[in-house]
Amino acid sequence: MSMSYCNCDIDGVKLHWAQFEPDLADEGKTAVVLLHGLADSHLTWRSVAPLLATDRRVLTPDLPGSGLSTRADVSYTLEWQAHIMARWLEAMGLTSVDVVGHSFGGGVAQMLLLECPERLRRIALVASGGLGRDVGFWLRLATFPFMVEHFGQPFMAFGTRRAIGGSRLHGSAADLETLAKMNEQPGTARAFSRAVRSVINFRGQYRMLLQRAHEVDELPPIRVFWGEVDALIPHKHGDALVAATEGVELVTFPGAGHYLHQQQPEAFVEALRAFLDAAELPRATLRPASDVVAVSPMDRIARGLRGRGRGRPGAGRNRET
Repeated sequence: MSMSYCNCDIDGVKLHWAQFEPDLADEGKTAVVLLHGLADSHLTWRSVAPLLATDRRVLTPDLPGSGLSTRADVSYTLEWQAHIMARWLEAMGLTSVDVVGHSFGGGVAQMLLLECPERLRRIALVASGGLGRDVGFWLRLATFPFMVEHFGQPFMAFGTRRAIGGSRLHGSAADLETLAKMNEQPGTARAFSRAVRSVINFRGQYRMLLQRAHEVDELPPIRVFWGEVDALIPHKHGDALVAATEGVELVTFPGAGHYLHQQQPEAFVEALRAFLDAAELPRATLRPASDVVAVSPMDRIARGLRGRGRGRPGAGRNRET
């Protein structure tokens, strides 16, 4: 297996990624794109990518405003991030990929369903945002009007060490220090704050997959992976997605938290491979009436609607361990 670092310009944004190429590629294996979460980078996949890349191409991009990608003065909304990543897939000539999204990266993966559904063969959501309202208090606090954007940059490295390193879930100490140095770059707080505010307010997450899933003509196979002791986004959100859909399974990891792919990389890759390598899988489909879902007040205002949506409680579980 060989690894290289690459850069390219997409709509004025320099994207950076690590690329893993197997020594003997299996022509039947689709390339995999791994998307990290907020204030993170390609380093989050350091233990996972080599295990996956024994027989397939693996790409681990730094999302715009993160890692070694540039920090342009742009919106950083979920739609914009997905647009940039869709343009990157096009520039790379990747006509069919499997996308694995962790946390905020799971939200980007979901939005790619609207940007370039024809390129997505399968989607794996890892402790993903966009599946329920609950989220950790420190992320809600980050939405306080423009505090992080205007005053947070001097504290980004410290915050990285405390929020991620303090949890002891983020891999090696060297990787954590490298990530902290990345987050010291000017513009990181602005990008982080705008990305957070595009999906979270003080009440929690307000952008949900099921709000717009009905706009996709045909969903791909989807599988959800979650740590059972995730303190940032609870695994019950995975249960809710399973309850609202057909063909979606939840794989849980006992004892694992939000960074389950770092805590249990071998078990995670084994479960992920089972999903990616399955010869045939059903496409995800919405259960009857699940296309009428909770819509946040902000979204209703944006769409010129009135009133406040009410959530649809999950009806059951379908969990694989």
